[in-house]
Amino acid sequence: MWDVFLISGTQNIPQVDKYCINVSKMDKLLALHQKIVPEIIPILLTRYQILRSIRYLQPIGRRALAEQLQLQERKIRNEVDFLREQQLIQSNVSGMSVTVEGEQLLWDLEGYIREIQGLKDLEEQISQLYSIKRVIVVPGNVDEDPNVKKDLSRVTADYLNKHLRDDSILAVTGGTTLAEVASMLTPPAVKRDITVIPARGGLGEEVEIQANTVAANIAKGLGASYRLLHVPDDLQAETMQSILNEPKIKEVLELLKKADIILHGIGSAEEMARRRGMSPEDIKNLVGKGAVGEAFGYYFDQEGNLIHITSSVGLQLSDLHLAQVMTVVGGRSKGLAVKAVLLNSSRDILIIDEGAARVILKG
Repeated sequence: MWDVFLISGTQNIPQVDKYCINVSKMDKLLALHQKIVPEIIPILLTRYQILRSIRYLQPIGRRALAEQLQLQERKIRNEVDFLREQQLIQSNVSGMSVTVEGEQLLWDLEGYIREIQGLKDLEEQISQLYSIKRVIVVPGNVDEDPNVKKDLSRVTADYLNKHLRDDSILAVTGGTTLAEVASMLTPPAVKRDITVIPARGGLGEEVEIQANTVAANIAKGLGASYRLLHVPDDLQAETMQSILNEPKIKEVLELLKKADIILHGIGSAEEMARRRGMSPEDIKNLVGKGAVGEAFGYYFDQEGNLIHITSSVGLQLSDLHLAQVMTVVGGRSKGLAVKAVLLNSSRDILIIDEGAARVILKG
């Protein structure tokens, strides 16, 4: 792999030949840049962000890109002209798109960008603070840049492809981020011996982000098979007991207990209560008790104390020790929710964006 720089031809900045610097020299190179030519860093970050946004939104015009990145159109015009000269993007009547060379450059720059933004140190600190085996921090903040959710999803999809083996069982929850993971998976040519199942019953929300739909779409992307859990969330105790005796439901629940990886998101308490159809009065009481975060139908306060449990069919908090638990979440606005969940019970894998990561590190 080679480190590539988007700075050649920049006024008053020494030109660096493309593909000339090996990634193994990254730390030393970054230190030199910061001491000798610190003005390179903001230029590099801006051009990386523009190229990355074009990749996700292509084909896209300059004006739409300027609005997406909240940059002046003149600034965008100058930068895309440079990227086009370097043959990193191309334009036609439909808009701009990334070339093969531009795609490769984005991959090659990723590690360097992480070093610039101090994400490696951030990962290590979060790992120690919350006793998490592996933390992966993605640059950016979902609240400010929706494309960051695509990065979170791409990293998650890559992890699943690398770590799911034959006979694996993957349990997934719903939500917009996990729904995005499915779109980042490319179905293999050969069917894989993997089973994907929903971890919990469905919420009263859009069908596209319900656990059943997410499980089915992720399974298709992995070339796996899937089972569904046709049970609404937040049931009355008597109704739930009756459903639990259904043979098909029992079969899926038994599979859940054999899951190798549990993939889930984290929501803010108020948002998730609303999605579950709680009454305004119940939501007010829940928030009044201090609930800030939710996962698997469990609500926690800022210290990680359990505040409320919804009646639902599927994985329970006590089941999480049975498998590798993988959490994917983004957005500074979810920082307190993430902290609340992690303080209650640690995770094996945490994939998080920079916005939320910096909030939970404050302790």
